[in-house]
Amino acid sequence: MSDKVSGSFAAAGRTDVLRVNKKKFAVGLFWQPVAVGYTPRNYAKILAKNSKTDANLFVEYRSMVGLAAKARGGFSGMPSAAAEIVDALSEYSSFLAVFLIDKKYYLLAVRNGVILADKLFDSDSDARAEYAKYAKIPDWSAFIAPNSWGIPRAIEKHLNLLLPRKTRYHLRPISRWPSRILSVILLVGFFALVYFIFREPIDKMREHKPVQLDPELVAEYKRQVEEKNKELDAQFEIKKEEVKPLVMPYSELPVPMARAKQCYQAIGFLMQPITGWVQTNVSCDETTATAEFTRKYGSLDAFYVMAEKFLPGVNVDELNEDTLRVNVALPEIPRAASQDENDALTVERNVISLFQSIDTDAKTNVVVDTLSNGVDTANLNIVEIEVSSKLLPMQFIKIFDDFGGVYMTRCLWNAVSRTWNYEVIIYAK
Repeated sequence: MSDKVSGSFAAAGRTDVLRVNKKKFAVGLFWQPVAVGYTPRNYAKILAKNSKTDANLFVEYRSMVGLAAKARGGFSGMPSAAAEIVDALSEYSSFLAVFLIDKKYYLLAVRNGVILADKLFDSDSDARAEYAKYAKIPDWSAFIAPNSWGIPRAIEKHLNLLLPRKTRYHLRPISRWPSRILSVILLVGFFALVYFIFREPIDKMREHKPVQLDPELVAEYKRQVEEKNKELDAQFEIKKEEVKPLVMPYSELPVPMARAKQCYQAIGFLMQPITGWVQTNVSCDETTATAEFTRKYGSLDAFYVMAEKFLPGVNVDELNEDTLRVNVALPEIPRAASQDENDALTVERNVISLFQSIDTDAKTNVVVDTLSNGVDTANLNIVEIEVSSKLLPMQFIKIFDDFGGVYMTRCLWNAVSRTWNYEVIIYAK
């Protein structure tokens, strides 16, 4: 185990710092699943010892730990970019992604919920070479890369939209010795202070025997010592985090027709003509609807004036002086528990047959997503479907009336080809 861990960490264990939204994130961590029978901290300690490196920080995410080092830019409390991004892209069980930020390339590879690679590159060529190596692995749910790379089926995403301002997964010290040493110092300081306060009565007691001590003074002294002992006990006590039960995603899915109407209305709302600006496509994801505007002859000031009038309540991101991204949060819609009664292969076969009957091409894929709360795990059988169609969302979703566990994760309107692109998943038994 020692040689294996050491080699892996040497290849991937470089801690880098990435600044996004004025916040520092740790990247380049060395990730490993936690072995059965170990707590995350103890397993991180074993990995750090066997790797023979300066790793002294770790982050716990699902049933994995990531190692980092203070000497390489990490610090206690720094959030992990990889863990936050995997949460933000929870709709994909497996994805290969590269994000361009500040002329650097951040690569993240996730396979069935397990982080395979978490790396930062300074050069385009190095990032492309590493991306190509992982792309040889079959059956990725999604590819994410800069549009300039021209990778087929790849979509571009930006870290400033994925990484939250309120983070959940932070680096912590592997060893508890610094906090214990501080507690000992505080304890010694407390007794020194007590001695200083009661030095005079104690000296008198030594000089004059017998001396009657003040009972109230003795009682107060005992009370203070007992309180301090309780504080120290509380500091050394390990707090056990309450394990939340697993919640299956199909226990609360958006009602399919309500979801179709939501996307259709949101896309229609964003497809407002703005003089001097052109839209190419509008998408409806799980929580937001987004449109991109490209400048032809308009100005930024004129855009904001028109947006305030025709697009109230939207958020505008200036990608550059000629490209704007406009997004709006989607309201809550009715939800219900739903799961198809058939196994994943049967569902896939029925979907293929259904689209063949209406002479429409459909891309399908069966994936297994793993959920874990650190104690229990569950496998989700999911059928992924991608279809291009001229049907409106409300018409398209009726195709799945005979299926359970249906969720339209994404809907995109291409204004150039005047075609709808749909991404649907079905939760099977």
